[in-house]
Amino acid sequence: MGQYDFNNEWRRVAAAIYRKPTDSKIFGSVELDVTDLEAYIAEKRKQGLKITLTHFFLLAIARAMREEVPEFNCYVRRGKIVSREHVDATVSVLIKGGTEMGAVKVRDADQLTLAELARWLAEELPKSRQGKESRTMKAKAVLSAIPWPFRNWLFGLIKRITIDWGFSFPGLGLSPNSFGSFVFSNIGSIGLDIAYPALLPSSNVAIVVAMGLASMKPAVVDGQIVPRLLLTMGAAIDHRVVDGAQAGRMFRYLKQVISNPEVLETKPRLSPKG
Repeated sequence: MGQYDFNNEWRRVAAAIYRKPTDSKIFGSVELDVTDLEAYIAEKRKQGLKITLTHFFLLAIARAMREEVPEFNCYVRRGKIVSREHVDATVSVLIKGGTEMGAVKVRDADQLTLAELARWLAEELPKSRQGKESRTMKAKAVLSAIPWPFRNWLFGLIKRITIDWGFSFPGLGLSPNSFGSFVFSNIGSIGLDIAYPALLPSSNVAIVVAMGLASMKPAVVDGQIVPRLLLTMGAAIDHRVVDGAQAGRMFRYLKQVISNPEVLETKPRLSPKG
């Protein structure tokens, strides 16, 4: 077993970011039948479109925010709810040989098609895994190098200015929208069936979604017990912005798109649902 750095950059930063879990959060999950969806993805891959469940659900969530639950595309600034103009998505990725987490930001994710998203991620994910991250993600290296307790004080100051007060520092990659509208993580890629993700304080998003590992399980279909490919989607939600009702609408939207995945092959309609 190789030596592991228990005090790596992320853990030093996390110690400054997180406090005891006293903030208002909602955690929820839904089990999704992706048997037919996997068959659809397999067929598209045969046709040359290299997509996975990650591509599908990343795009489906972005479309849901645009068309079904725009309430999720908001954040709190100086005590008021502010709506974002774009639906950007942050995707968590493993870096440094799988020992740390990095991220890439997909701008205007809701405007993409499956093919466009596949091409974009194919270009950007390798860059992130090689350490070529955005300014926002690179900032963790700078923060981790600052001695404790000054690290905690500095993070608190940055959070107060950017997240609470809503000011931006483009040159440092810091703003209320540094992480976009939501964070998506495929925790199934590391073998987990389900996870309830952390609502990262510095992300300023209303929802973080974690996709579990898809596996064959017995399910009841038309009154018969049959093997089906199921996965569990977990989410952490900022209760200051939305409640469980909006989460239910989002998950129902995902089920609808699973039944009709072809809708993600084309551009969305011109105006979002009011």
